[in-house]
Amino acid sequence: MKVIICLKQVPDSEASIVVRSDGQGIEEQGITFVVNPYDEYAVEEAIQIKEQHGGEVTVVTVGPPATEKALRTALAMGADSALRLWDETFVGSDSGASAAILARALQGMEFDLILCGKQAIDDDCAQVGTALAELLDLPQATVITELELDPGARKAKAHREVDEGTEVLEVSLPAVFTAQKGLNEPRYPSLRGMMAAKKVEIEVRDSASLGLAPDAVGAGGSKTRIVSLSPPPTRPPGQIIEGEVADAVKELVRILREEAKVL
Repeated sequence: MKVIICLKQVPDSEASIVVRSDGQGIEEQGITFVVNPYDEYAVEEAIQIKEQHGGEVTVVTVGPPATEKALRTALAMGADSALRLWDETFVGSDSGASAAILARALQGMEFDLILCGKQAIDDDCAQVGTALAELLDLPQATVITELELDPGARKAKAHREVDEGTEVLEVSLPAVFTAQKGLNEPRYPSLRGMMAAKKVEIEVRDSASLGLAPDAVGAGGSKTRIVSLSPPPTRPPGQIIEGEVADAVKELVRILREEAKVL
């Protein structure tokens, strides 16, 4: 089976984020960037599908040269090829414009299914996968925790956790699926995989090769824009209550009732 993964490179969740002085982005210097955690589940699922049913896995991202780090991580995990979509006209693309870029690139490719993470942890929009399915006119199942494939029948069953239990959807292939935590346990890249990934030539395509007009992507082709970014308010320091346990408990209750007013 031919599987395509759409992934994004994001700041490490443990990185210390500093908002730029213009309020339009973050200071990237010194930040470690990684594969979006939910996209890792998509990568692992694609590799498992290849191991079980055969085929090939292609990983695709929209981003500048620095994002090749994320692509090579996916290659080291077991993906076969990688495609990076980028030129300066893509700067400022929101979720819709990013999905349009991906859709144009994937329209000319053969695939049986597309896997994405359910959302990126930097903007938390959770829109690219669903928008991509709409643009490609494909069935979709989102936030899946289990995927059963029947290649012969060209069908798949996707399991989703809902408030009442588990929902099972049957969709025809090709289709788009977005991965949720619990779908699998992503593997660590092996040393052999990392060495092999360094040798893979990553294909790069720009707006001209995709046939995209400059005003269809980037800020001009986006329906949303960042008005401003600001860090969360600084938390006040914690308070240590000294003394015997019984006295400390009484003081804690008093503080919670009279000062914090949560009791």
